[in-house]
Amino acid sequence: MTSLPTVPLGDGLDVSALGFGAMALSDVYGATDPDDAVRTLHAALDAGVTFLDTADVYGTPREGTNGPSGTNEELLSRVLVDRRDEVQLATKFGITGVVGQGAGTRGDRDYVRQACEDSLRRLGVETIDLYYMHRRQLDLPITETVAAMGELVAEGKVRHLGLSEVTAPELAEAAAVHPIAAVQSEWSIWSRDVEANVVPRAVELGVGFVPYSPLGRGFLTGTVTAERVSGTALSRQPRFTEHFDANQKVVDVVREVADELGATAAQVALAWVYAQGAAFGVPTVPIPGTRSASRVVENAGGVGLALSGDQKARLDAAADLVVGSRNFTFSSDDWISSGRE
Repeated sequence: MTSLPTVPLGDGLDVSALGFGAMALSDVYGATDPDDAVRTLHAALDAGVTFLDTADVYGTPREGTNGPSGTNEELLSRVLVDRRDEVQLATKFGITGVVGQGAGTRGDRDYVRQACEDSLRRLGVETIDLYYMHRRQLDLPITETVAAMGELVAEGKVRHLGLSEVTAPELAEAAAVHPIAAVQSEWSIWSRDVEANVVPRAVELGVGFVPYSPLGRGFLTGTVTAERVSGTALSRQPRFTEHFDANQKVVDVVREVADELGATAAQVALAWVYAQGAAFGVPTVPIPGTRSASRVVENAGGVGLALSGDQKARLDAAADLVVGSRNFTFSSDDWISSGRE
């Protein structure tokens, strides 16, 4: 077993400098094997990646239902049963149906409380370290949702609160009700919209940032092929379909820097996220996901990898080469923060 440095997000929450996004262990990017997934989770903990991120909506929908399946949370429970004390555990609520099949959002008090109880049961734990509002209910004040989440903290069911894909004003409204430990949003070399408003507001409020898809859903690693995209959720994002070839120019820049450093493309993409977070002055903990134990170890090698000024500038410029939105065709634009700014 090894260890990684820790990073203080906000509200007194310290986590490993690299997290693990567990969504990839479900079938969203192709078929998965639960036993292999459990082995990958154990490998993550052994590598010092102790910040595990899931959500009630991740996983295969249950037959005859249209609500959050919770199967990804149940998968994590197989590891937590023996290693709970090693983990900083994050999960989310707020998406009420099957993503891509007319899913809605809820943030009312009754739903928040029931969602938390369901997650605690599926995870097999007494307390969630970081509880996120996954997406907000747009016709309900965010302050009502956060107040209900705050009740869970007071009752000891949750330790810290987080928000996903919120705008800067929404973050400020929420923080006025209860301390917010972290904002989660997509942030990478090819997804930088949060830098305009959300990241600066997080800095002002002392909130940490948790970038999901810091490897561009795998694209920035240079390992994604058109064949791998077919039949997965990635086939519903134009960056991976009609703009696939054009976006290889971004990967070329990442690979060039990787060759110079004797690193992998994934490690360079993560090093950029850390460097960008430092440039803004926001505590930053990316949560790449993978189904491979060896990739977890590889990603951990991105912690502490230093970029020269020239290398950082070239990677910054690669953002101008990106073609296509980061949103999926099955999602409304208001499901990402930039769609509401």
